Amino acid sequence: MLDTQHSTLNTQYSKRINGHGHILPEPKQIPQFMKDKKLFWIDEDKKFMRQGSWSRPITDSSFFLKEKLAWMEKNNIDHGVMLNLSQVYCNGWSRQDTFDAIRWQNDFNASVQHENPTKFTCGFVVQPNFMDDALAEIERCVVELGMKLLCLPTHYLNNNEEWVSVADESCFPIYELANKYNLAIEIHPYDAPKMIKLKDESWRFHLVWMMAQTADTLHFFTLKNIPNKYPNIRTCFAHGCMLGQANYGRRVQGYEGRPDLFKGAEHPKTTLGHPNLFFDTLVHDPYTLQLLKHRVGVSQIIAGLDDPYPLGEIESVGDCYPGKVIDDAVNLNILTEKDAKLIWKDNVLNWLG
Repeated sequence: MLDTQHSTLNTQYSKRINGHGHILPEPKQIPQFMKDKKLFWIDEDKKFMRQGSWSRPITDSSFFLKEKLAWMEKNNIDHGVMLNLSQVYCNGWSRQDTFDAIRWQNDFNASVQHENPTKFTCGFVVQPNFMDDALAEIERCVVELGMKLLCLPTHYLNNNEEWVSVADESCFPIYELANKYNLAIEIHPYDAPKMIKLKDESWRFHLVWMMAQTADTLHFFTLKNIPNKYPNIRTCFAHGCMLGQANYGRRVQGYEGRPDLFKGAEHPKTTLGHPNLFFDTLVHDPYTLQLLKHRVGVSQIIAGLDDPYPLGEIESVGDCYPGKVIDDAVNLNILTEKDAKLIWKDNVLNWLG
């Protein structure tokens, strides 16, 4: 029943904005120093993306601009929010390589946005370990490039080889500047294999540990009361921060059961459902979306497809298609059609500002 109805539900909304997508440069758009230093590159036949000894198959042609536009047209996506390349968070890189790679990445995303302003809003990224460079890059991207969406990893690697949440006080200068410019922020996990000393098998880092990374940073976002300290920023957590929704009760009990560990920290209830905290719909099933709705309210949920990765809502995987979780939730009366319209459009616009 769910599958037979999707074609009607999927096209009935007058405006559909995808709040979580990804785009790759063409191989020739990647500067030579990135390839020479093995920082990041794409094979000429566009079958693999690579970084050092790591590689990943490019599983869908809509990673690239021309094909992305065609895919959006086919699936009635009016506008897409394109995040940064996760491979270019630059954790553990030298300062110069980080500076050069991030500047290239942000210039590429800016060009996509400027050349296709009705189709794309693109994010820019900074690396908190080099704070002076990060703040200067925010200024450049906002003032010179006209960008309004700041992308951050859940954690960064500091000079002491410690992994630090971006909710740590060391990152507060970033939020102060973002607050000045009324920026939207996206927090997205990556680098779990470097953080967690477990054997890399059965895709465990993408399926389990990346969800823990996002939940960890939401935990500290709450304890540090960041949404209220910086009221002009609007932050979205990728993949619905689904583990963060599921373990909310445990965080509450931990706070109340061991107050000695939380001196000076805010109660988790303080920012639950906060109007400046958003979560996308890439949670894979309607019942997890139901929990997200229960926790934070429909107004804080935005459509997010994570296209065109195989963990995104992409039609090349099983019975999946863009917007399936939202459609399934409507069919199961978890969401109303009015809710779905808000999630596809108004809520995304509220996040972006």
